[in-house]
Amino acid sequence: MPRFSSRLLIWYRDNERDLPWRGLFRGDPYAVWVSEIMLQQTRVETVIPYFEKWMKQFPNVKALADASEQEVLHVWEGLGYYSRARNLHKAAKIVVEKYNGELPRDLGALRQLPGIGRYTVGAIASMAFGLDEPTLDGNLRRVFARVFDVSQPADSSAGEKILWGLAAAHLPRGRAGDYNQALMDLGAAICLPKNPHCLACPLTKLCKARELGIQEKRPVLKPKKSTPHYVYVAAVIIQRGCVLLAKRPSKGLLGGLWEFPNGRVNGDPAKELAKAIQLATRLKVKRKEALGIIRHAYTHFKVAVHVFRCELISISKDENIKWVKLDELQEYPMGRVDRQVSQKL
Repeated sequence: MPRFSSRLLIWYRDNERDLPWRGLFRGDPYAVWVSEIMLQQTRVETVIPYFEKWMKQFPNVKALADASEQEVLHVWEGLGYYSRARNLHKAAKIVVEKYNGELPRDLGALRQLPGIGRYTVGAIASMAFGLDEPTLDGNLRRVFARVFDVSQPADSSAGEKILWGLAAAHLPRGRAGDYNQALMDLGAAICLPKNPHCLACPLTKLCKARELGIQEKRPVLKPKKSTPHYVYVAAVIIQRGCVLLAKRPSKGLLGGLWEFPNGRVNGDPAKELAKAIQLATRLKVKRKEALGIIRHAYTHFKVAVHVFRCELISISKDENIKWVKLDELQEYPMGRVDRQVSQKL
């Protein structure tokens, strides 16, 4: 076994994180799958309560497949990147129909499931099925880029190829699951993006970036583009104890979630409100008082949503528009912005 792997596994034996998907659910392919999807671009501390709630609500693939999309989105609400939840739901239906409710061991079959890419295939194969497959998430990229001083951008095709090659080259046969999880834990606890704890790292003597004093310059990443900022208006329309909600299309950002009728503006939000709402929703409204401004950052852009109480002038026949009782708003899955609006009512 290479020194890299042996030192890593010795460290992991004494420092493995206590995580719910490694406890009661250790080795359960479904639990590994759910946890790895939830962990994409999301911190472990955030994921843990969502994972526990999810496993109570949908304890197996069949339970997830039998659920409605609204039930799935409701449990996922607040975790963000909702396409992950929709893909889990779609994939569960396929697993039930084609594989009798058992996640397939075949790597090609796994790759065909919605939402499962190369990283997730490697994680499931190694941690659930004990197969000798590498994986590569943000933590692993950082560890390999530092230990082996990879100067190619980690988010480029050339950099990805190098890092995947390193992950495979040092994988200890028969220990892939522990190896991949050890790398995840090392990146999360020791090899941090800023101020890494190099003196506590089992790989310090092997780390080329540490030797050169450039550990915080690795991994190299391509320059980020400036983040665009958009302004929206949202209409809160209340009649007889009910508020008007609109359901977003199933595909795209926040797909399948409910929201207050809204539209994007380029000028004065108060002056452009009525026109923006009519263009976006075909509702005719009259602006009343302002309720506040909610700001939120998505992955690739930021928004400022100006919220107004409005009077409804006319409504179009649209199956995605629904009157909802104010005391039932919690039952409708929403994104963070709209949930903040609902909590003000």
